[in-house]
Amino acid sequence: MILNVTNAEYAGEYKIFLAFDNGVSKLVDLRETIFNDHRKIFLPLRNEEYFKNFSIKFNTITWENEADFSPEFLISLPEGNSTSCVEDLSEKKMPRVLL
Repeated sequence: MILNVTNAEYAGEYKIFLAFDNGVSKLVDLRETIFNDHRKIFLPLRNEEYFKNFSIKFNTITWENEADFSPEFLISLPEGNSTSCVEDLSEKKMPRVLL
């Protein structure tokens, strides 16, 4: 089953409240992620006015410059905190989805 972001609301200071189609809702902080990842696509997101203007496109949050994060990455973030998007996520436990 593909994980989808169904709702996203900006909560201030690079935090976004997300709802997923598996019933999980959480506040994620993307500040550390966008400031520690040096890929050019994330540079505009460092401007908070730009950052807060995202939309849900396909199954995740997306910005005008087509930057996005996979729903699997977003749901793996700790509640209200952030982690680097270049971190090895292979060790993280992903939530079980019952079909």
